[in-house]
Amino acid sequence: LKKDSRPYTCLLLKTHYDFFICIPFRTDIRHKYAYHFHSSRRASAHHSGLDYTKMVLISDASFIDSAPAVVDQDEYVELRSNIEKICKKALIYLEDYIAFINGKHVIDSEEFFRRYRYSALPCFHDILFHSSQTPEFLL
Repeated sequence: LKKDSRPYTCLLLKTHYDFFICIPFRTDIRHKYAYHFHSSRRASAHHSGLDYTKMVLISDASFIDSAPAVVDQDEYVELRSNIEKICKKALIYLEDYIAFINGKHVIDSEEFFRRYRYSALPCFHDILFHSSQTPEFLL
């Protein structure tokens, strides 16, 4: 992920799926579908965190850049101490989406709309569903 002026810093998760999950660090997150940092200086001035709605799925490891990433030290420390919680919530966010699209309504339609209205996941149906008959997004 890159803007013209700078790269995005992301948490990269290797999963039991055939793809990686990339969760971007963001300075200002105003919704609850994220891990919000609490103890960082940046979090006290903004609402910084890891945004699950903007997660990117990467199936080709050649897209992963190995250049060093810059992360605030206090956010890095908080991330390390909460990594299991962050990974678990990210997988729940992803798996609830997959289940709903597959017709298994683990959440109701209104909650689905609230959670995934601005999600990047519809861009990754080819990776998620491995089929030329990708389900049509339901929104």
